[in-house]
Amino acid sequence: MYVAFEESERQMLRNMRSIGIDLDPWLKKGLLFFHASRPTLHGLESHLVMIHKLVADFKPRVIIIDPLTNLTSAGTSGEVEAMLLRVLDFLKSEQVTAFFTSLTSDGDALERSQIGISSLIDTWLLLRDIELGGERNRGLYVLKSRGMAHSNQIREFRLTNHGIDLLEVYSGPEGVLTGSMRAAQEAREAAAQQARKYDSGRRQRDLERKRKALAAQLATLQMELETIDEDAAAIAAQDRDREAAMTRDRSEMVRRRGSDPTATVTKSRRGSPKNGQE
Repeated sequence: MYVAFEESERQMLRNMRSIGIDLDPWLKKGLLFFHASRPTLHGLESHLVMIHKLVADFKPRVIIIDPLTNLTSAGTSGEVEAMLLRVLDFLKSEQVTAFFTSLTSDGDALERSQIGISSLIDTWLLLRDIELGGERNRGLYVLKSRGMAHSNQIREFRLTNHGIDLLEVYSGPEGVLTGSMRAAQEAREAAAQQARKYDSGRRQRDLERKRKALAAQLATLQMELETIDEDAAAIAAQDRDREAAMTRDRSEMVRRRGSDPTATVTKSRRGSPKNGQE
């Protein structure tokens, strides 16, 4: 259920279509209900009774009241705070999730609500303008979320023709960057990454050429080593063949001369004089 104190139902539907969100199907299915009213048409008590009656009739799971700050035209800040406290107690008793919007006037502190009900709210999302490089861009962050962990970073969001884009946090030397400054920083980082990639590729190519050169040198040295091993083996074989040939030659010379040292000694014994005779 959407309770609007600023825009009519037709204005809301038109504005949502401008960012690519069509709410008509949900209205036709009975899942969405709009109630638009000017805060000055009734007093605060009448608005409170009206909210009670709408919740009892429609039985919503979620109610949006937009914006709370417009109720100050129907009463003082203290009266609005007391009325909203009763609304919150009622919605909690009905287990209805409530989503409130509050406008911040120029010069007001962003971390303080104009009505003073921030202590009653469980989760507070703060929208702010971020001015950088002559631009104003939209930022969103969680100011508090009672009972749960949450990020403390400012996220940029954009209203596009296909809905709302919540961008990842992008921080630079000057802090959170948005808009054209973010695009410029992304372009610089992309160029730097491309340069690093090119430099890495060049060094890889240089190392590959050195590797191939060393591999060629290693192959040449391996061939030289194999040649040396082959020459050494050939020399050793020649030496063995020469020794074998010399041994065969000596044996052949002895055989041809017919010299037998044992036979010579026996012949000299047979021809020696007996009994000392010549």
